[in-house]
Amino acid sequence: MIASLTGKIQSRQGDGIVLDVGGVGYRLKMSARSLSFLEGAAGEVFIHTYLYVREDTLSLFGFVEDKEREFFEILKGVSGVGPKVAISILSAYSPADLRRAVINKDITLFQSITGIGKKTAERLVLELKDKVGEAAMTPAGGSAAGGDAAGGGYYLAREALISLGYNFTEAEAALAGADPGQDVEELVKGALKKISKI
Repeated sequence: MIASLTGKIQSRQGDGIVLDVGGVGYRLKMSARSLSFLEGAAGEVFIHTYLYVREDTLSLFGFVEDKEREFFEILKGVSGVGPKVAISILSAYSPADLRRAVINKDITLFQSITGIGKKTAERLVLELKDKVGEAAMTPAGGSAAGGDAAGGGYYLAREALISLGYNFTEAEAALAGADPGQDVEELVKGALKKISKI
């Protein structure tokens, strides 16, 4: 299996790049997030890869971060989710955002991704729970008991922003990077302040 490649970006295409490695061009499909990290990259770049093999196709997927590749493999293991859907999910949200959604059973977040319906969103949350849920997020010797409480404030803040007229994507963007441990009022105030600066 091809685990990684180092080379120069030969060309960029809508859903990926062609990476020149010693005179050989490798076509890599990538998430929008990984592609954004490569904006303006000059010289050689290191890319984590995953080779998807089927009887009628060979596809090479590229990831700037190894944790994104790991999450891609986990997503691909969910029934009904192929590599194309997995890349779409990772284009929309970071692995950390997706883990948080799984822990808090946030089906709405998954439904906000193009191509994901309610049934697929429910299946994703259900099947990912044991793989990336609270057990996977708990530090050694720590406790995950506060996970739902912290996440609950975040989701109430998101709903409050939506009730104020912002759409789901705008609310998520405004809350990005916020401390989920804050209370709802603080989260909403911080989000509105962030929006006013845009």
